[in-house]
Amino acid sequence: MTGRDENGDDGRRTGRRSRALKTAGFVLVGALVLGVGTAGWAYWQLNDNITSVDINSALGDNRPPRAMTAPQSSASASPLPTGSLNILVLGSDSRRGEENQELGGGSSTGARSDTAMVVHLDAGRTEATVVSIPRDTLVTRPSCPLSSGGSTEVAHNAMFNSAYAIGGPVCAVKTVESITNIRMDHYIEIDFSGFAKLVDALGGVTVTTDEDIDDEDSHLRLEAGTHHLDGERALALARTRHGIGDGSDLGRIGLQQKLVKALLDQISATSLLTDPAQLYRVADAVTGSLTTDTGLDSLSELMSLGQSLSGLSSDAVRTVTMPVVPAPSDRNRVVAEEPEAGSLWESLR
Repeated sequence: MTGRDENGDDGRRTGRRSRALKTAGFVLVGALVLGVGTAGWAYWQLNDNITSVDINSALGDNRPPRAMTAPQSSASASPLPTGSLNILVLGSDSRRGEENQELGGGSSTGARSDTAMVVHLDAGRTEATVVSIPRDTLVTRPSCPLSSGGSTEVAHNAMFNSAYAIGGPVCAVKTVESITNIRMDHYIEIDFSGFAKLVDALGGVTVTTDEDIDDEDSHLRLEAGTHHLDGERALALARTRHGIGDGSDLGRIGLQQKLVKALLDQISATSLLTDPAQLYRVADAVTGSLTTDTGLDSLSELMSLGQSLSGLSSDAVRTVTMPVVPAPSDRNRVVAEEPEAGSLWESLR
């Protein structure tokens, strides 16, 4: 054989295979780098979404004690937190941004705590109690520090949701701690836009209503029965009050509690871990409209909290409303009913 016969076609095919393998290798490496870069960008983006408030520094040590939990043995220790936890969750009607205004946030300034729930996670985090506090409850609002300096005055017979309006998350937490004598370990706030986006990212939510709803304020009309709602209609349901029952805040709380359980069911039914795109949409929807305390202001901390609740089902979540009675001074307002309210808070300490 000549040298051409030995090195011609076979040599060219070997060279082409070599170049093809190199090209495939470069593409693979490039894809891996791109994937890592995209994941890094997504993590940074989601992390950067979160707004936080340093509530611990603002309130100092003059607060109810933290819950004491028995230490685990080293053999059963889990990398995830398992102790009991109390979280104040607020839904705010923030006026910030065009989306919130379109969804009913009102004027361009100010905000109120439209929904307030104390979420108590039992030790082990397989059971939870969600206590709704009616926003029309009259309370003694304590003196609260202001970010601009100074502090607010103590106010008697003040509307509960005025605490957030006058002093933001810090005053909301301090007011809840003053009426419950329970330390709020964390604070989470989500606005109109964030709630609607979360529901849409999950593919909607299925809720059963016991009566027809026709509320001119929330613009929601539903016949009694089961409905699959998108984000905007789910938000309207959470805000509905005049189209059900006696038109009070207590009827709306019942709808909000149904939504909480329905969302838990929807999250359980959604395969987020096998659908990275949907997982990102859900995470972006949550973090983009989220305000937390500094103990939950990173994606890793939120993920750790979420993973610690993996064994929590909607059936293990008890929803109740703080016992109230009409206020003697104003029949359109309510006050805590004692000793029932005190007993409820005592059971969660």
